Amino acid sequence: MRLFNVDLIWLAVGLFGQAMFSARFLVQWIASEMQRRSVVPQLFWYFSLAGGATLFVYAIHREDPVFIIGQGAGLFIYARNLWLIRAARQRAEAERAQSGQ
Repeated sequence: MRLFNVDLIWLAVGLFGQAMFSARFLVQWIASEMQRRSVVPQLFWYFSLAGGATLFVYAIHREDPVFIIGQGAGLFIYARNLWLIRAARQRAEAERAQSGQ
């Protein structure tokens, strides 16, 4: 008797990835409502990266080249946005340090 069903586990992985990927829209909506303007918070990119990575692994398991290409390309964009945010914060900190604040 099997203790677990592998197909069911992969389905759960796919659903979890999709839930994380979809949660980014909820995060963006709440942040925008709080600021009364359209914003894309950093957490949006983290949910994008985590959900995209999980869906990428699921797509590889499914051997779906369309899904693999779509999620794989997105991972570069999400990671790049996080990198740009980090670089901007480091520049701002360096400028504050130079100005003596």
